[in-house]
Amino acid sequence: MQTVYIETTIPSYLGAHPSRQEPMATHQQRTHEWWSQHRHRFLLYSSAFVRGEAAGGDPAAAQRRLAYLTPLPELDVPLELDQLEADLIQLFRLPPSAATDASHLGMAMLHQMDYLLTWNFRHLANATLQKDLHEYCLYHNLHFPIVCTPETLIQLQP
Repeated sequence: MQTVYIETTIPSYLGAHPSRQEPMATHQQRTHEWWSQHRHRFLLYSSAFVRGEAAGGDPAAAQRRLAYLTPLPELDVPLELDQLEADLIQLFRLPPSAATDASHLGMAMLHQMDYLLTWNFRHLANATLQKDLHEYCLYHNLHFPIVCTPETLIQLQP
């Protein structure tokens, strides 16, 4: 069975009040569709990074987000993650506010996840960045996870 690293935007969209604004409304709908109809085809994983981000903000919203993460196994943090995070931050020129995005990506790489599921287009689900990441992984002989949205992962399934 294929593996999926669930990044913070997924429980955020699942636990949020329905939006009336596009594209947020469609993203929430696709996320709920994937979660209810397709997630059972995969082994889902989370991390302390995801749980930490999900626990922030409004306490009621945090509780809803964490409820989606509770049943998911939490991946251990590999020793190599610190160096990989630093490399990814430099490679993608990530601002300090986006350092956790490097953590998510590094966790998916080091745990050899098939997919990293996210709605973060700026720093993760970005075709230009994925090209650079693919080249980086090839050069360093690292696993290359497919970074995608729930909408894309629905389309990939038979």
